[in-house]
Amino acid sequence: MKVAVTLDHRFFRTEDGVVWTDGVHSYPFWKRYLAVFDGVKVVARVRNVLRPQAEWCVASGAGVRFLAMPDYQGPWQYLARSVSAHRAIREAVSSRDAVIMRVSSHIAGCLVPALMRRAQPYGLQVVNDPFDEFAPKAVDYLFRPLFREHFTRQLRRQCERASAAAYVTERALQSRYPCPHYAAAFSDVEITAEALLDAPRTFSRLQNPAAEVRLITVASLAQMYKAPDVLLRGIAAAVEAGLNLKLCIVGDGRHRAAMEGLSVELGLSGRVNFRGQLPAGVRVREALDAADLFVLPSRTEGLPRALIEAMARSLPCIASNVGGIPELLAAEDLVAPGDVDSLTRKLMELRRSPDRLDAMAGRNLRRAGDFSEDLLALRRNAFFREVRRMTSQYIQAAGAGQKTGEHESARRQL
Repeated sequence: MKVAVTLDHRFFRTEDGVVWTDGVHSYPFWKRYLAVFDGVKVVARVRNVLRPQAEWCVASGAGVRFLAMPDYQGPWQYLARSVSAHRAIREAVSSRDAVIMRVSSHIAGCLVPALMRRAQPYGLQVVNDPFDEFAPKAVDYLFRPLFREHFTRQLRRQCERASAAAYVTERALQSRYPCPHYAAAFSDVEITAEALLDAPRTFSRLQNPAAEVRLITVASLAQMYKAPDVLLRGIAAAVEAGLNLKLCIVGDGRHRAAMEGLSVELGLSGRVNFRGQLPAGVRVREALDAADLFVLPSRTEGLPRALIEAMARSLPCIASNVGGIPELLAAEDLVAPGDVDSLTRKLMELRRSPDRLDAMAGRNLRRAGDFSEDLLALRRNAFFREVRRMTSQYIQAAGAGQKTGEHESARRQL
C-alpha cells in the first residue's frame, strides 16, 4: 500500500526530474514512511528551476514520488489558482491510498471534503497551530483575523473527523485540537548520535564580567513567526544596559533586509552577523557550538526543531512560552512572547548568574536525549501502522460492497 502525504511546503524540481528542498523534508525524511508503506506520494507545490542552490538537499528518491500541484505564493495567489489546485489534489490521491496530511494546511482543506464524501479514512500529523500562526504581528495579511478564525476552526474539525492523529507536542496541540479516536505524540525532530554531545558544556569563560556573550538564533526570515525584531530590540536594550553581546542569525527570507536595517537603526552594527541559510547538519552544529546561548523569542511554535538541535549541543536556551516550548524548557528559561522587556530582563539575569548557564546546559542535553531516533521511530511507526490498518479495512469494505452491488445487478438482469 502506498501513502499519499500532503503538506504546504514548496519543493523545487530541476530539468533532470530531481526534486529538491530548502528545508528539512529531504529524502531521509520521506524514507521514514517506507518503514511501513510500500511507496510515498508527496502532494505539494513544486516549482521548476534550472539548477539547485548550494544549500538545497535532494528530496526525491527510490520509493518517493512527487505529485506537483499548482505553485502559489500567499493567500491571494492561492485563491486565484484554487480551482486547479483542488482538481490536482483530488486526482493525486486515490481511494486505494493511505492518506496522511501534515496540518494545518491549505491542501488538507481542499482534500478533506473529498475524503469525507467517499468515507475514506485519513490520518493527520499536526505540526503547527493556526491560532498562533495568525496571531497579531506574526503575519501581515490584510485578513489575518479572519484567517485565524477560519483555519483554527477548520483544523479542529479535521482532527475531530480524523481516524488517527499524531502531534509534535505532548500536550499543547492536543488540548486545542483533540482527536477522539487514535492519538499519538512524536516529534519530527530526530537527534542522531553525532548530533548529541556526549557530555554537558561548561561556560567558565563567562565568569569574567567583561567577556563577550555569543548569542545565536536559527530562524527563517520568510515570516515574522520567530520574532527576530523582538530579539534585536531585546539585545539592543541589554547592550544599552552594559552587556557585551554578539548575535549570529542563521536563516534567510524576505524580511532579512528589514532586519538588517533594524539592527543598524538600533545601533547594533558590528554586533549582529546575518549568516544566511546554512545546510542542515554539520554546518548548523558548528554554528551552535560556537555560541554561548540560544535565543528563540517566537510568536508561534509547534515544537521547534532549531531549539531541540541547540539543546542537543548542550546550549543554554531562552525561548518564549508558546506552543510546545514549555514541554522542552524549564519555566525559568521562558519569556513572554512579543515582550522585549521580558527578554531583556532574562538576558541580564543570566549574565549576572553565569553558573546557571552550566545547569541549563546539562538539563537541556538530558532532555534532548528524549528525541533519539530509536525512541521516536517506535511511536511514529505505530501511528503509520494504524493508518495502514484502517485504510486496509476501508478498501476491503469498499471491495465487498462493490461485489455485492455487482451480484445484485446480475440478479436483477436474470
